Amino acid sequence: MLINADFSCRAALKTEEHEWIKSPQNGVERVMLDRVGFEEARATSLVRYAPSSYFPQHQHPGGEEILVLSGTFSADNKHYPTGWYLRNPPASSHTPYSDEGAIIFVKLRQMLPSEERHVAIDTHDIANWQPVGNREVCSLFSGDSEQVSLQRLKVGDALFTEDLMSQTVAGGAELLVVKGTLIEGDERYKQGSWIRWPVGAQPQIKAGKTGATIYLKTGHLAHIIGATANDSEI
Repeated sequence: MLINADFSCRAALKTEEHEWIKSPQNGVERVMLDRVGFEEARATSLVRYAPSSYFPQHQHPGGEEILVLSGTFSADNKHYPTGWYLRNPPASSHTPYSDEGAIIFVKLRQMLPSEERHVAIDTHDIANWQPVGNREVCSLFSGDSEQVSLQRLKVGDALFTEDLMSQTVAGGAELLVVKGTLIEGDERYKQGSWIRWPVGAQPQIKAGKTGATIYLKTGHLAHIIGATANDSEI
């Protein structure tokens, strides 16, 4: 299965275009944002757990990145409410579930084999946010191949400052609108929308009339030579 699998092209999916598809596991659905492979895949998805749903214990040979968007996501008797950011490195395993139901943003099989550190950050903790210019930034991960953060933009502010634009040109960029609206030309991207720009892009995008909070990843597309499918779905 190939969905937005040409990483040299811009890709986007607005909230109103979401199509929730049943997974092989009862009570778990996903919106496929990009994908190379079938049930074992390099994938970026929104995943929705119904109350009392779960996935059996499984490994992630290529790692797993999660942002909890609503509800409470749990794994191995640890509970992560809305706003938690998680990184499970390559070769890690877990048994994920949700008692109350949850929606999470998930990226599978997209980490370097050398990554070893587990990450768990509560983005609702004000101590994790720092002022950077005219915005607030919660740094989530910084590595050789990518920079990941949440960013709060004020009304009308351009997302890509000079530094961020240079990172995007060099290594591409990807975002999820967590709150508010972004505007790119005549297009509006509200909460839940996803956009990916390739290496060399120079996006012109700004926050809408209520501002915006976004998940932003830069640099990661420079290292994609090819993608192979060999990971569990969630």
